[in-house]
Amino acid sequence: MIQERAAETFAKLGWPTPRIEEWKYTNLAPLSKIDWRVDEETHAVDTPLTFAARAAKELIFINGVAQAGEPAREMKTTIADWERNAMVALNFANRQDGARIEIPSGTVVDGFIHLLFIGQGDGIWSHPHNQIVVGANSQVAIVETYTGRGAYFTNAVTEIIAGENSVVDHYRLQCESMDAYHVGSVYIRQERGAHVTSRSIAVGSALARAEVNVALAGEGANIVLDGLFAGTAKQHLDNRTVIDHVKPHCESHELYKGILDQNARGIFDGRIIVRPDAQKTVSKQENRNLLLSETAVVDSKPTLEIHNDDVKCNHGSTIGQIEQESLFYLRSRGIGEEEARNLLVHAFASEIVDRMKIEPVREQVRRVLFQSMPQRLPERRGELR
Repeated sequence: MIQERAAETFAKLGWPTPRIEEWKYTNLAPLSKIDWRVDEETHAVDTPLTFAARAAKELIFINGVAQAGEPAREMKTTIADWERNAMVALNFANRQDGARIEIPSGTVVDGFIHLLFIGQGDGIWSHPHNQIVVGANSQVAIVETYTGRGAYFTNAVTEIIAGENSVVDHYRLQCESMDAYHVGSVYIRQERGAHVTSRSIAVGSALARAEVNVALAGEGANIVLDGLFAGTAKQHLDNRTVIDHVKPHCESHELYKGILDQNARGIFDGRIIVRPDAQKTVSKQENRNLLLSETAVVDSKPTLEIHNDDVKCNHGSTIGQIEQESLFYLRSRGIGEEEARNLLVHAFASEIVDRMKIEPVREQVRRVLFQSMPQRLPERRGELR
């Protein structure tokens, strides 16, 4: 049984530490000292992050337990790497409820489907597992939101299988409690001509790790991968992406942006792989970071691994502070220093936010991302109110 085998795998691999290259900047070993427990005695809570009135469908999970009859079902197949990834193995070993969404071929889903995950309670952990299978020539938009209150731990896995010529718009909003821990692993497999857009926003958690693994497994598939992480106080926000160009004539366009203030630390570790048979690959990867204090830190590691000469690939990384010339320009027009500073931060983030096609999601991200910036009260961000 996969659950038992996954438990054995996690016992063998153990909690990730910086000794593992893929976890060079993040150490989860301290979490092993906490006596985590599952809490199924959950109660519905009010949250400002619901889209119930505007989504085509909304499913709510509290501490990994479905609140409206969406129990976990056995998966027909899996693309998540539980045999080599310790945290995915931990999820499989303790798998709770999650969304099972199957879009039939030729179906266009109006609106968007919202998956809302709420964590609550100190010492509670949850392991939600979502699987989204999109048939050929279908279209769907999926939004995942993670939020909560307390010092809990969320270890989530989402699998997206995009069939031939399908169109998938995927959003992942991580705005957990500032005392919480979060590991989220997304696996995407695209068949011939499939187009996927996946956008990751991370503003919550004391420590968070977001992984996105993409396999362009069909000729002519393409992926747009956007990410925005904003940290303050002592937050640790780790982002790792892998885009694997398996077949020819595929494209990937990746842009991740980080905003770090006070003593926060951000990480971007992005890897592009071009296989020997993946001719005519087009790939662009960029990571830009904005440091708002002298003590904020960001580690950027964009990587290209190319095994084919007939490709167009480039990558880049920048780390900087607010331009004094721009700040002076705004102040010379009567704008106060703090307001001018926030305007420039908002403009930096808006390149990602403005690309979001779903208006209520775009506005929600703006509220969650920017609500505490003017007051500089990091303890408010991500909390249920």
